[in-house]
Amino acid sequence: MSETESLLEFPCQFAIKAMGKTSADFDAIVVEIVRRHVGDIREGAVSSRPSKAGTYTSVTVMIEATSREQLDAIYQGLTDHPDVLVAL
Repeated sequence: MSETESLLEFPCQFAIKAMGKTSADFDAIVVEIVRRHVGDIREGAVSSRPSKAGTYTSVTVMIEATSREQLDAIYQGLTDHPDVLVAL
């Protein structure tokens, strides 16, 4: 498969997931990073879940992805942030 080919057909619904240490503003950090690259995040599109011990939190944001470049930019923004440990 070449770099220009993709398994995804755009636009499509896509779940962005980020994990980090639990803090009062981790959800807001993830949403702000995603919002830089997405025109609108719908109500109910963001969910979060603490780890069993409560040390870590995963935040999932459902978006309408428009291109591979958009997804790459979102993941780069997430991985560049020091509070984000993993972006899936």
